[in-house]
Amino acid sequence: MSIAFPAPDPEIVARREAIIEGLRPLVAAEALITSEDERRAFETDGLTAYRQMPLAVILPSTTEEVSAVMAYCHRNGVRVVPRGAGTSLAGGAIAQADAVILGVGKMTRVLDLDFANRTARVQSGITNLAISGAVAHEGFFYAPDPSSQLACTIAGNIAMNSGGAHCLKYGVTTNNLLGVTLVMNDGTVVEIGGQHLDSGGYDLLGLICGSEGQLGIVTEATVRILRAAEGARPALVGFASVEDAGDCVAAIIGAGIIPVAIEYMDREAIQITEDFAQAGYPRDAEAMLIIEVEGSDAEIDDMLGRIETIARGFRPTSLKVSRSEAESAAIWKGRKSAFGATGRISDYVCMDGTIPTGRLGHVLERIGAICAGHGLRVANVFHAGDGNLHPLILFDINKPGELQKAEAAGDEILKLCVEVGGCLTGEHGVGIEKRELMRFQYNQADLEQQMRVKNVFDPAWLMNPAKVFPLEGRIAA
Repeated sequence: MSIAFPAPDPEIVARREAIIEGLRPLVAAEALITSEDERRAFETDGLTAYRQMPLAVILPSTTEEVSAVMAYCHRNGVRVVPRGAGTSLAGGAIAQADAVILGVGKMTRVLDLDFANRTARVQSGITNLAISGAVAHEGFFYAPDPSSQLACTIAGNIAMNSGGAHCLKYGVTTNNLLGVTLVMNDGTVVEIGGQHLDSGGYDLLGLICGSEGQLGIVTEATVRILRAAEGARPALVGFASVEDAGDCVAAIIGAGIIPVAIEYMDREAIQITEDFAQAGYPRDAEAMLIIEVEGSDAEIDDMLGRIETIARGFRPTSLKVSRSEAESAAIWKGRKSAFGATGRISDYVCMDGTIPTGRLGHVLERIGAICAGHGLRVANVFHAGDGNLHPLILFDINKPGELQKAEAAGDEILKLCVEVGGCLTGEHGVGIEKRELMRFQYNQADLEQQMRVKNVFDPAWLMNPAKVFPLEGRIAA
């Protein structure tokens, strides 16, 4: 992994005070952050090994304010880095020295709830959980549920096309997004999609979702809300080997059973998480699956029975079905706190490759060998049902060279994902972390076609610079 920031534009840096004065009348006084101490809170995101102080930070409250800021920056050639809650694990929200951060964290209003059409229109700084909370009284919920759903914003979810544990059944953000209000690079405000299922013409909504802040800033979104199931219950299955667990996942999917979630944790992740959450995980297992199904009591019993039959064909060391809401909450508390629990004991980098589910056993074995070859530990915890891997490579930032070892191991893992027919990212995005690896998945013609799309929306490349595309070989508008 070779992460570098391009040299800042000295003219923009020299004009910093003039730029700040130009921005000052566009937003409320408290929404413009300029002091070094206050800007430091925005110098990094979830990829904390890398930091860069932004030129300034702007926190608008309305689409109109975002439009005014974007128009000003466009006229003055100022780069803009969009930011939600800063939970990006790929460096997608890290600024450059000659860029301003435009955050949507103050834009948290629910604008409209339409239960008849099962939609919610919200400002993009709202969190996933807040949407579910706003519609729960009518028996609805918002499906995408990243582990950071307590903090992450809809804006960031749209930028990275985030998923979560329940994406196996309900899909990722793009499957639950119906429309957006988008502020273009020059301040123009456009509406894409709406309450209806599909729009005519080009699939611009599909283009925006997953574009990592390269094409514009989403200020409002219309999302699909779903009727909550009658009930849900997870089962906890321990295995004697990572291969047995991986092969069991493939067998469940191959049997045509679609649980609402299948989550995987290996021995390292089990020990770390159990020490923190005390969720009742099997410490003697080499790997563990959390398999949740939902529906009526009869449907749940039927599916869990079929899953248990399949799982017993792979020599489980333990098999426990939740019998109460308290047990279910404990099981999911462990999974949802896995990243935080790991952060308590070690620095780590979190990978985000995606592979065909039929290759899980092979890939998990290779991940262990890759990390061992670099003298590092790895804790695997991920969405096994759709093959979205999240290996946590543990290292000590205080030991010289260990970060570089972790990054080298991460590069090998991501290349392995591509080699077996997968891709570099499932939901974390490319950001700066996987930027130079894009050449491994795409040839130059592929990259140039993608960059031509970027040029149409942002010909001066002012939007979220130094992300997604390799620094060398960019094509001009």
